[in-house]
Amino acid sequence: MNKRLWLLLLAFSALMMSCSKKIVPSTPPPVAATPKPALHIDEIDFEYLHGKARMILRDAKKEREVKANIRVRKDSVIWMTFSVIGVQGGKALINKDSITVVSNVDKEYYVFDYAELSKRYNFEINYDVIQAAMLGNLIKPRTDSDDILQESSFFILKQHANTVFVDNFINTASNKLEKVEMKESNSSNSLVINYSNFQPVGPELFPYNGTISLFYKTVSGLLNTTIVFEYNKAEVGDKELKFPFNIPKRYERR
Repeated sequence: MNKRLWLLLLAFSALMMSCSKKIVPSTPPPVAATPKPALHIDEIDFEYLHGKARMILRDAKKEREVKANIRVRKDSVIWMTFSVIGVQGGKALINKDSITVVSNVDKEYYVFDYAELSKRYNFEINYDVIQAAMLGNLIKPRTDSDDILQESSFFILKQHANTVFVDNFINTASNKLEKVEMKESNSSNSLVINYSNFQPVGPELFPYNGTISLFYKTVSGLLNTTIVFEYNKAEVGDKELKFPFNIPKRYERR
């Protein structure tokens, strides 16, 4: 698996961000606040999660399919291995401090810290944001200053931080997050995530299918990348999982 694939995978993570509180100006005379619609969001909770998924990455030049084994220890570590046509192409370890990506094909590895990624993509990145996005949970916990709109079949939870605006679409029947739209007002950067095919995993529903569409500005112009994931297995429990991860000495750090 070439390193471009890894960077595309990281691009998804890098475009995730934390949404801070929206400042609501107060102007006299005081006006009574309009009551917000009651909104409950069901989010998946667990100690350990493991699953298998097929991932398809598309850009303007090519399409690549990989199979991934994924393990998560809640609020601690995300471990992934990737294979192409039965051959292990690499692995990734995401923890509270950094992201490490190893390419077995190129015999090299990358280490990214969150400050570096946040600066590179102009978004705040951390472990909690990546974990929430992978699980179909809210990227940022709700605050009293978030706006809530109600449509026929969706609640829309509206958040923003600085120049980034986020709309979260929650199904009124299932109380599950089904869509996230992010837009950066000072650039052409945007991200849309669609979650679907919710199936029971433990006591809760988990999105077995999803599509991530990225539009991001680079020195080469506006690029579009689409990532499709399809889980064929997902389980949660409290049985401890192992996260083996080593980097061969002969591999070169990039």
